[in-house]
Amino acid sequence: MSASPFGALAVIADPAAGEGSVGAKLPAIRAAIAQQGLEFRLVVASSAADASRLASAALDEGYRYLAAVGDDRTVQDVLNGMFRDGATIVADAVLGVVPAGTGCDIVRTFGLPGDVDAAAGHLSGGNVYPFDVMKLQVTGPGGVPVVRYAHNLIQIGLHAAASRRASRLPRALGGGRRFLGFWSAYLTGRARQLHVITDAKTHDLRAWSVVVGNGQFADGGLRLSPRSFPGDGIMEALVFTGPKSDAYRLLPRVFRHGGHVPDPGVTELKAKIAVRVESPTPLPVVADGAFLGTTPAVIQLIPQPIRLKL
Repeated sequence: MSASPFGALAVIADPAAGEGSVGAKLPAIRAAIAQQGLEFRLVVASSAADASRLASAALDEGYRYLAAVGDDRTVQDVLNGMFRDGATIVADAVLGVVPAGTGCDIVRTFGLPGDVDAAAGHLSGGNVYPFDVMKLQVTGPGGVPVVRYAHNLIQIGLHAAASRRASRLPRALGGGRRFLGFWSAYLTGRARQLHVITDAKTHDLRAWSVVVGNGQFADGGLRLSPRSFPGDGIMEALVFTGPKSDAYRLLPRVFRHGGHVPDPGVTELKAKIAVRVESPTPLPVVADGAFLGTTPAVIQLIPQPIRLKL
């Protein structure tokens, strides 16, 4: 065993990710990483909060190279453990991702593999990419502010409602959960008058959904924010202002590599500092597949606080 260019590797696995499939793959994951000849320690998180705690503990112990094993929620949990008091615990920390077949979306933006063996192969070597992060504040249960760091894509309104409802359906439905979640949200959702502020510009728009992208993909491969790229110092905000029927009219173009922009029903905005979304009625907010709370939502861009292992 030898250390990577970034020192020893701390691997944090979420056994519940991928509908529980990661837990069954832990021996294969350990073997695949060991095959790379890296000095590493693998720990298994018992919950989302535990994944964040384990990440913080590893950095406090002297590690600066972490790997999240699981889906986008796992990556978000580990990422949040890399921050304390508004800053990264360790400067120039490196984060690797092993999706282990969970359908993790952030790796799609970079064309990285999703299977165990190929993803583990990317943990060795010295290739990294300076990576932007979004700091999100929303209203949580009881009106308590919730602050989280997100790495990929934030959804507000109908897209968020569809994602949240799908996640609450029985796992036995498999891929049918996304279908049922979408139509449930579509039938009950409607356009709202939104107040969207991008940096110093104010936009009053009637819309049924907002997508703020750092990465490009969401919901298992939908290229919702095709012009986004982490590390460019820009957040792309797509405000869906057309008729609600655009939610399914645009789907084929979303699947075809994000061809839904440009479109008259989609207002494209950009921000280098922050995006704020307000609505008269609280709207659900989902970040990296995790429901975090409701509007008002403030999304701040933090330029390149970590490096993503490629």
